[in-house]
Amino acid sequence: MTDSLRTTTEGPGLRRRRWRDGLLAAVVPVVACLTALVGLTAWTKAGAAGSPARIEVGVGRVFLPYADKERTAAFFTISNTGGSDDQLVSVTSPALDDVMLSRHERVREGADAMGMVPSVDVPAGGRLTMTPSSVDVMATVKVRWKEGDPVPFVLHFRRSGPVDAVAFVVRPGS
Repeated sequence: MTDSLRTTTEGPGLRRRRWRDGLLAAVVPVVACLTALVGLTAWTKAGAAGSPARIEVGVGRVFLPYADKERTAAFFTISNTGGSDDQLVSVTSPALDDVMLSRHERVREGADAMGMVPSVDVPAGGRLTMTPSSVDVMATVKVRWKEGDPVPFVLHFRRSGPVDAVAFVVRPGS
C-alpha cells in the first residue's frame, strides 16, 4: 500500500535530464583540459616553452685612458639566442677597480647625463650593443695599458650566470 500512496516525482524525463546534466558537468572540464594540452604541446613544439636564455658575448673593446686619467669604459655586444629574457647584473675584472654598469642619456640639447644602473635587459632573441652613447662598463684602471692589450672580464647574468669575456684596448674614437 505504501507504493500506491507514493507520488512519483521521478519519471523517465527527469532521469534523462539528470544523466545529461551529469555528463555535461564531466565533459566541460575534460574538453578544457584537452584544449590546454593541445595549446601547450604546440607551444613546446614551436620551441618557445622552457627555452632558457642563451647568452653569447662578443669580443669587446676598452678605451685606452688618456691625459693621465684612471677612468675608462668598456663595450661589448651581447646576444641572447634563447627563448627567455635575461639581465646583465654586474661586471667584474681582475685588471680593473670600481667596475659598474652605466647608461648615458640625453637630458637636453647639447647636454648628456651619465648614471649608474643596477642591471641591463638582454631580451630573448635580441642583442645588446654597448656604445659610448648608450650603455657601457665604467671602471678604474689598475695598471698602465698599451693599445692592443687584452683585458679579461666576467659578465654576470641573472639567469645565465657568469660569462667570461675579453676586451682589447683601443684608442677612443677608433
